[in-house]
Amino acid sequence: MFMCGAATLECRSALGTVAAALGGGDRHLWEHNNWSIWAGFSYIKISHENNTLVTEFILGSLIDQPELQIPLFFLFLVLYLVTALGNFGLRILIVLNSHFHTPMYFFLFNLSLIDLCHSSVITHKMLMKFILGKNVISYMGCMTQLYFFCFFVISECCVLTSMAYDRYVATAILFLYNVIMSPKVCSYLIVGSYLMAFSDAMVHTGFILRLIFCDGNAINHYFCDFLPLFQLSCTSTYINELSILIVGDKNIIVPSFIIFTSYGFILSSIFQMKSTEGRFKAFSICSSHIIAVSLFFGSDAFMYLKPYSSSSDKGKISSVFYTTVVPMMNPLIYSLRNKDVKVALRKTLSRRTF
Repeated sequence: MFMCGAATLECRSALGTVAAALGGGDRHLWEHNNWSIWAGFSYIKISHENNTLVTEFILGSLIDQPELQIPLFFLFLVLYLVTALGNFGLRILIVLNSHFHTPMYFFLFNLSLIDLCHSSVITHKMLMKFILGKNVISYMGCMTQLYFFCFFVISECCVLTSMAYDRYVATAILFLYNVIMSPKVCSYLIVGSYLMAFSDAMVHTGFILRLIFCDGNAINHYFCDFLPLFQLSCTSTYINELSILIVGDKNIIVPSFIIFTSYGFILSSIFQMKSTEGRFKAFSICSSHIIAVSLFFGSDAFMYLKPYSSSSDKGKISSVFYTTVVPMMNPLIYSLRNKDVKVALRKTLSRRTF
């Protein structure tokens, strides 16, 4: 719905002409009083005095201090390279070592892929801002970035939940592990995770597309996120906030409940183990996942389960955690705290060296 303010009659008349033209599938340009209306295959642009529907956005900086831009560029470049190397290397290691072809490492393989893509969606625009000073992104580019950001965040929520269920089966009902966590079941869990991410990301992005942005085009954030975009909208964002409350919070609260429940049963099973070595190994494997879950869900909850009036600057700093730090930390957590991964890495490097 277009909100045209004082020029309602002119707006309705002009939009009627646009609707008729769009029905014919043609490109046209009309002049109606002070309204300039262009209808094409991709967007409609309306201008009236100082109200203009934006076709591009200017992304903000993480920190508005010019002297820190170059140091921040090199810092985040190094973080991204570590993220890319760690996640790509972990995936290669899983592929090359047959004893890693298990459900646990199948989920870890997908988690590494998600982390690498998640970081790539955000970081390259951030790095451009540090160097160029002004970072412009088109309207469709912004919506695309928002969609893939949602897709990979929700995918990670679902995959981490599947990993918690896998650890529960491996610890609490080990004698049925190969039956319950069969390749078919693991495939269903991963496909279901991606389908859930696809549908929820479509919902979030679809509700953003209904907004009209005419209160400026400078986003007070280093990427296209919900709350900074809400601040630029000249139409009501009530439906969008409701969708985040229902759809978005579901992706934090429901997985968190499943994970905590799984680990409740896991801890109960661990305490019942008679072998100290078995108990230590179970704690070691599960602790890596607990750390990864705490980092990811903690930073997400801090960002999206708070009032919308919270400080934007605090939001930018906290979002660095789940867009940059978490994707970098996951391969380090699962490799440095996993003896099998370290041994496999040494063997793989020695085979490639000699």
